Amino acid sequence: MINRYGRFVVGALLVGSMTGSQTVRAEDKIAYQYEFEQIAIPAATADEPKLAEFSLARAADYIEQANFAWWKKRKCVACHTSGAYLLSRPALTPKIGKPSNEIRDFYVDALTQKQAKQRAELLRGIAPTQMAYIAGGLAEWDAHVRGNLSAETEAALRLMFELQGEDGSWGNTTCWPPFESSSYHGTTVAAMAAATAPEWLENLSDQELLAKVDKMKKYLRTTKPPHDYGRLLLLWTSTRLPNLLEAEQQQELIACIWKHQREDGGWSIRTFATPAAWGSGNRAEKLRAEPEFKNPPSDGHQTGLAILVLRDAGVPADDGRIRRGVNWLLQNQRQSGRWWTRSLNTDRYHFITFSGSCYPLLALSRCDALPKSQPTSTASLQSP
Repeated sequence: MINRYGRFVVGALLVGSMTGSQTVRAEDKIAYQYEFEQIAIPAATADEPKLAEFSLARAADYIEQANFAWWKKRKCVACHTSGAYLLSRPALTPKIGKPSNEIRDFYVDALTQKQAKQRAELLRGIAPTQMAYIAGGLAEWDAHVRGNLSAETEAALRLMFELQGEDGSWGNTTCWPPFESSSYHGTTVAAMAAATAPEWLENLSDQELLAKVDKMKKYLRTTKPPHDYGRLLLLWTSTRLPNLLEAEQQQELIACIWKHQREDGGWSIRTFATPAAWGSGNRAEKLRAEPEFKNPPSDGHQTGLAILVLRDAGVPADDGRIRRGVNWLLQNQRQSGRWWTRSLNTDRYHFITFSGSCYPLLALSRCDALPKSQPTSTASLQSP
């Protein structure tokens, strides 16, 4: 919808109040979650009304507009938005159309910038994990849009492995869960990038790179995941990386996910780790102070991700527990097109609602629960 200021407002939703179970300070209140030129996406809130009927068009509009506004304004491959977008969006091409070439160009530019930096700079902080997201996004594009391996993805994967740590992991920060809180998380992103790039691993003959791949596998096999969220990521990675885990180990991880399912059929990210287990534990005080701490509600991020991983691990779509989760997703979409997930970090932007809207679409697609026809949306959004 175009509002009276000539701006695109996703879902035709006015900025909502922050009441009910979501208690925030006055200084945390914002008007828009994402904002750039003609795009104005209202703040994400717990009390945003739900849609009476699932809308693929609104969901598509939300992820397209939010991603576009983020990278155009920030010029950054951020794990929570542009990173999550290109790891998810290409696989949705059959349902909502091909993503814009402009976002791939942005990733290629990001790769070029990384290639121009000194290795010491590329090893600082979150940079290794960010490189894994760049390689992963380009690999997903090749797998679902291009159909074969590109030179850019090959170059991204090689640079990604140059940044691998001595223990086989990829460096990350420890302060912004879930994406930017552990090297374990970064390593699963890197492993999935290598496994997703069309025929890259199968045709790999470079002995140095093969040794790095083996070191990566050893890290994932021998390093204890920091929490059940990490165990879920390990299972997901094992569905793409051949022989990473034994079948019995995969079944144990599947059982771990099932035990977290809520009575309403959904999943909550907050049950997958104790407050102190996220990163350095710097969000523990915030998480313990939440009104729903003892009984956290289901959310879009974890429900979508749990179903997606379970399906990729071979759980059939007609499993009654999967169908309950699908039903939760169909009944809990908000007017903006997104699904609500409260941030683990601050009560301002709630950027986790972005991955919390990509994962549900992928999950519904894996369960053949999306409409057959493509929606009218901004899926082919180009810059103004």
